[in-house]
Amino acid sequence: MTHDNILYDLSKKFALRVIKLYPFLCNEKSEFIISKQIYRSGTSIGANIAESMNAQSKADFVNKLSISLKEATETKYWLELLHESDNLSSTQFDSLINDLNIIIGTLVTTIKNTKRNGGNE
Repeated sequence: MTHDNILYDLSKKFALRVIKLYPFLCNEKSEFIISKQIYRSGTSIGANIAESMNAQSKADFVNKLSISLKEATETKYWLELLHESDNLSSTQFDSLINDLNIIIGTLVTTIKNTKRNGGNE
């Protein structure tokens, strides 16, 4: 199964940012609940993209990327809450959201293109 390395690379870099964000939220902001949620969803994006690289079919590939898209959407929600509750500065939020929006856009395009090219097989 072919894949876009850019998705893997972008999601891995984003996951590393989330991993570094976690201790900041816990230690500097005393935010323990949402920090765990964003840690889980933010790292899951790339894990599912990595799984998609060994998909058994195009349909399996689309399924794994669709799970990544759901995790990315959830991560966006947690980032919005962290920002609106003053746990993330506007600079931190804008940087993370920008990276996440690139991942989401790339996922949407890849899923649509795969479906268009017989991704339900």
